[in-house]
Amino acid sequence: MGVNIHTEFGNAVERGSVDEFLLHQMDPDRLPSHIAVIMDGNGRWAARRNQPRVAGHRAGAEAVRATVETAAQLGISYLTLYAFSTENWKRPRLEVEALMGLLREFLHKEIRSLKANNIRFQTIGREQGLESAVRREIDRARRETDSNTGMVLTVALNYSGRSEIVEACREIAAECLGGRRAPSEITEKDIERRLFTKDLPDPDLLVRTSGEMRVSNFLLWQIAYSEIYVTDVLWPDFRRANLFEAIIEYQKRERRYGDVNPAAKGSLTAANVK
Repeated sequence: MGVNIHTEFGNAVERGSVDEFLLHQMDPDRLPSHIAVIMDGNGRWAARRNQPRVAGHRAGAEAVRATVETAAQLGISYLTLYAFSTENWKRPRLEVEALMGLLREFLHKEIRSLKANNIRFQTIGREQGLESAVRREIDRARRETDSNTGMVLTVALNYSGRSEIVEACREIAAECLGGRRAPSEITEKDIERRLFTKDLPDPDLLVRTSGEMRVSNFLLWQIAYSEIYVTDVLWPDFRRANLFEAIIEYQKRERRYGDVNPAAKGSLTAANVK
């Protein structure tokens, strides 16, 4: 990865702390290139404290800040955060307005940190469906970080995995109807090139907080072979140590993409010969 993670965090983690212990459990040569996160649990976090849901969303912004900084320091190339789905519009109007306000506030405040950490910001989803003030902050963040060469931070806003695939299929269908291609020529690559994530590699690791065992219409095409890690930690409580734990678990797994490991394949071959 080109980053000495122990040196990078040398002054950031306390000696003898859980963070330091976990840091030394990670193999710096086997870090995931792309981590995607379903940030869940803000509402439950607030409810447990008898606070309004917006308090959970505000606390969740701190978790975003910690996760982005940690991923960048580790040398992760891509981080994608699920911030607002198309289904989230069904929530109470006041909560949606508060979420949009927090998003504007976060982008406005964090632009300096993104630039200082060499992070390039972008979004995926139907941007045109967001209010104009949010779009202005998105444009500003994207413009001011466009030349950064470090981690790519992608925020999914007004996003739907199903709709993304449908739109890609519609584009291809139009080409077929126009005689520009035959249906028999369509490949997976044709769909991938029309997704919002066409410039991103598929996630290596998908992290879900709050213990829910579902993917919630997030990157449905892209996570076909992602390693999935679910933690009971609610998103506002998610910090550096929790990301370290997710990566350590990822590094314990053997990614085979539908194949068998070489040792098992050799055993099967030997058995067939007999």
